[in-house]
Amino acid sequence: MSVVAPRVVLVTRQTEYERLLAHHGTRAQASFFLAGRGQDIDLVERAHQRFDAAVALLLRAVPLEWRRTRIDRRDLDRFLFEPDDTVVAVGQDGLVANLAKYLHGQPVLGVNPDPLAYDGVLVSLSPDAASALLRPTVEGHADTRSLTMVEAVLDDGQSVQALNEVFVGHASHQSARYRLLAGKHDERQSSSGIVVATGTGGTGWARSICMQRRMRAELPEPCERRLAYFVREAFPSIATGTSLVDGSLDAQERLEIVSEMNDGGVVFGDGMEGDHLEFHFGMRLSIGVADRALELVKA
Repeated sequence: MSVVAPRVVLVTRQTEYERLLAHHGTRAQASFFLAGRGQDIDLVERAHQRFDAAVALLLRAVPLEWRRTRIDRRDLDRFLFEPDDTVVAVGQDGLVANLAKYLHGQPVLGVNPDPLAYDGVLVSLSPDAASALLRPTVEGHADTRSLTMVEAVLDDGQSVQALNEVFVGHASHQSARYRLLAGKHDERQSSSGIVVATGTGGTGWARSICMQRRMRAELPEPCERRLAYFVREAFPSIATGTSLVDGSLDAQERLEIVSEMNDGGVVFGDGMEGDHLEFHFGMRLSIGVADRALELVKA
């Protein structure tokens, strides 16, 4: 009986250098463009070289008898992950968040190719450390953290899952109008939208909201099955209130939102505006802790 070889899926995104070349055609033209704005292409190119070196090191670490494939972030929605894949994300923290909703328990090694440029909250492994952890991960011996995810489900069955946060609001800068139902509380609101964040998201957008409001809110821990929600710039009027501007949801609680937007209402996760659900007048949205979690390999 044949045994299928393990598969390592390397997930990356274009570097700034690659985007410059794609836009301007040649290095010389890209350099001319940047120089005219007081910028140096050498800095961008060196960052690209560090990224390439990290990818090359990781590919060399994959045994020859294993299967391997590399995909770009832009192709995630068209790629079919296998249940036993080991996923290696090389780049910024946001790359791990972008791929989380496409996985169902596959372990992820987050690799930071440029520690001076990226915080490394989700990409905490150096290329050397990740290379050493490849075999233990494939064999099921690596330690992982189960990072809580958030899920938003429309009344027609469509859904969005996210690792950091879900945003509900208007696609433009117009006010979003809706009814917000949290526990026994029910309020019509007009605002810049609602952010529902996990503990992982508490290191990003939710943290910025708390800092801007000078709040001392206890944001969830990344592995805690709890969410925090924030209403952005709620507007008080004769028809809309501002009493439900933030709160938390445990694993059994749901935040309910009923759209009062005739057009432009959207729901999306982790900043992926292009991959959104339309949220028309009368539609009902339920947001809570997702059943799935992201299995991130520990450093």
